[in-house]
Amino acid sequence: MTSWSEKMLQLLRRMNNFHLPGSSLESCLRFEVAGEQVGWISPKVASTLGRFPSVFKPYGSSITFCSSVDTFESRSVAVDEVLQELRREASFTCLIGWRDEQYAVMPRYCDPPLMYMERAATSLFGVKRYGVHVNGYTRDSSGNLNMWLARRSLTKQTYPGRLDNMAAGGLAAGCSVRHTLVKECGEEACIPPGLAEQARPVGTVSYTYEDDDGIFPECQFVFDLELPLNFQPHIGDGEVQAFYYYPIEKVKDLLVSEEFKPNCAMVVLDFLIRHAIIEPDSEPYYHEFVAGLHRSL
Repeated sequence: MTSWSEKMLQLLRRMNNFHLPGSSLESCLRFEVAGEQVGWISPKVASTLGRFPSVFKPYGSSITFCSSVDTFESRSVAVDEVLQELRREASFTCLIGWRDEQYAVMPRYCDPPLMYMERAATSLFGVKRYGVHVNGYTRDSSGNLNMWLARRSLTKQTYPGRLDNMAAGGLAAGCSVRHTLVKECGEEACIPPGLAEQARPVGTVSYTYEDDDGIFPECQFVFDLELPLNFQPHIGDGEVQAFYYYPIEKVKDLLVSEEFKPNCAMVVLDFLIRHAIIEPDSEPYYHEFVAGLHRSL
């Protein structure tokens, strides 16, 4: 029987499969904007983009914009027009889940955005996506930890019905991390702003995976929010169908079940390491876990 540790290692490998032998990495083209790499484009997507020579041009082992598409505004508009056409053709399954939500495209998080792009299309260009995840937990007088988990609505476009962190959401263009944190806590779990503001930033979790919908380099800003023992989250905007309150050992067991959304399991694994629920002397893959949670994008 596969042990908990081996199952968790498999999950981390799956969520970092773009870096594994046999991935599409070697055949991908660099997506460059203004001379900076901002993503990866697969050969299949590259051949489709070849139909739009007034927008994109090949450049050695990369794809970039034509010289006339040289500003933030012109790039954002041109890409949106291309994506709307591909959406009408139903060329790519990821575009079926169109969000009408813009993500900023930049080489690093600290850089100014070079353009905006529809969230559902980011995996076609392998551009970095950022999000905010909140671990909601309590500590009783004996020091025992319990954690609040959310179960995703069955109407969610991705991972419907799976277990999730108490609150989480993507970082939309123009929104700060702290604003997104308070917004998602309020919308998903009805957590008052004053309480949500007490959440502490504790680092990031980053990984890159690929699947049938494209390439996903993602970085999640992680927060811990210690809640009053009598606090109970409530369903807000309908993205969550239920909340559960579990002892931390039960949460640990659930992480490697098929019930958990994989990147949310990584966020909880990071919590378990930071709160010494998992320790290097008792966990053989401790180093692999830490490395797998923090792959450079």
